[in-house]
Amino acid sequence: MSLALSRNTLAIRSRRVVTPDGIQNASVLIDNGGVVDISFGDEVPSGYPVDDVGDLVVMPGLVDTHVHVNQPGRTEWEGFETATRAAAAGGITTLVDMPLNNSPVTTTVDAFKEKLLSAEGKLYVDCGFYGGLVPGNTHEIKPLIDAGVLGVKAFLIHSGIDDFPNVSETDLRAAMPIIAQHGVPLLVHCELSSSNLKSHITNPRSYLQYLSSRPRQWEHEAIELMILLCKEYSCKVHIVHVSSSDAIPLLNKARASGLPLTTETCPHYLYFTAEEIPDGDTRFKCAPPIRGKENRERLWNALRNGAIDFIVSDHSPSVPSLKCLETGNFTHAWGGIASLQFGLSIVWTEARKRGCSVSDLGKWMAQRPAEFVGLRKKGRIAPGYDADVVIWDPDATMTVQPSMIVHRHKLTPYEGRTLYGNIVKTYLRGTMVFDNGSFVQKPLGNILLRKNS
Repeated sequence: MSLALSRNTLAIRSRRVVTPDGIQNASVLIDNGGVVDISFGDEVPSGYPVDDVGDLVVMPGLVDTHVHVNQPGRTEWEGFETATRAAAAGGITTLVDMPLNNSPVTTTVDAFKEKLLSAEGKLYVDCGFYGGLVPGNTHEIKPLIDAGVLGVKAFLIHSGIDDFPNVSETDLRAAMPIIAQHGVPLLVHCELSSSNLKSHITNPRSYLQYLSSRPRQWEHEAIELMILLCKEYSCKVHIVHVSSSDAIPLLNKARASGLPLTTETCPHYLYFTAEEIPDGDTRFKCAPPIRGKENRERLWNALRNGAIDFIVSDHSPSVPSLKCLETGNFTHAWGGIASLQFGLSIVWTEARKRGCSVSDLGKWMAQRPAEFVGLRKKGRIAPGYDADVVIWDPDATMTVQPSMIVHRHKLTPYEGRTLYGNIVKTYLRGTMVFDNGSFVQKPLGNILLRKNS
């Protein structure tokens, strides 16, 4: 092999490199931030400094396409600097930021420009963005897509903040032809509230009463609506954070009919079960809610069978006071789980019990999310792709403690949990950005826009 090399070369060598063709004994050859080749076997071509990591897993950097960064306007909740540092510590090299929980919400081009300015110089990993669909902003959808958002997000139920209201079927019908024309996905929070079941809660500290206030049927009816509209408008529809396994037959039927419908689920639905959540522990509150043990197993089966496409964090932090831990009131607490830093370890802890491989994780947490948002140089270790790499030990364990958490706030339901899979190093475009608990001195992440991604 003869290559004209720059001075920015590196070979990452391991006996367990996750490639599109499986796990290989190989060296990943990197030049100027990109993968130029994979050298199989023990030999490394001359001209490459070698980082030999032995039996550690070398996998594509994770791509998390569902993150609430909350900047600008609510940076006390999170922010680009802390979120992207947490991402790097968790082996995530690309994230996509949601259009709500920041202020102003990203429902206009002016607000999008403000968000881009707020992210400049603060990214430790690469970052893309979504625009938002709310009642009355249909005229902003094309300009937002033209400005570079990777998709459009909508809620069918109250989002949790009043400045990002949910849409109706009429709003969707107005916007979906525009979204379909431009080929970006419409991401939808699928719950349709048919009645106010909060009034039936007699004990606001009861997790099971909170669970019953957001029944599976809300999710199913919303998914049925989106399948109908997906078929009618040939619009790419993506169902975010699937929590109810009863929806899987609907999803399988839609996929079999050839509809452009994709799905995701999250680590908390694959790890926790309703039966284990203590009353009053509002760290577990999210929407849709965490359901029962049997439901969890069916979600895992759906993931392995392809009914669910991939896994993302839905990292949704807040200031600790909004979680209402002192009162344990599930009715009033903010609904969101912070887990960005630990996603790979959370999923691997459960995946290894079920016979899944690290290659499966590469597909579920890197390749497919990257494909979903059209990031053609992300999600694989292969020539022509960015040299985004996570190096981790699948056999090592760690116990989640507040002192190790890089998110702005330390509040997470995973505190005290012992997880398999320790992140050792993270490379972004060939540069090490995380190394055994230490970070590079300055942010190196890029803003990713649709027009240049």
